[in-house]
Amino acid sequence: MEMATKGFSVDLTQATWFKSSKSGPNCDNCVEVAYVPGVVGVRDSKDKTGPALIFAPADWHAFVANTRNGGFGTA
Repeated sequence: MEMATKGFSVDLTQATWFKSSKSGPNCDNCVEVAYVPGVVGVRDSKDKTGPALIFAPADWHAFVANTRNGGFGTA
């Protein structure tokens, strides 16, 4: 899958996708993440050929840190 974003293209065809270790082996309602040079891809684990969201690494790491610290609440 190749994505075009902000005037440049991101090739995710060779990306190594993974789910959180907290997802468990039988969980099929997850997101998968792939680190590729310059970006972080995020996709629905049920739709491996569907679209992916693309984040700058710093933005993704800030999101993960804020989530771990409870920054989005529990509602």
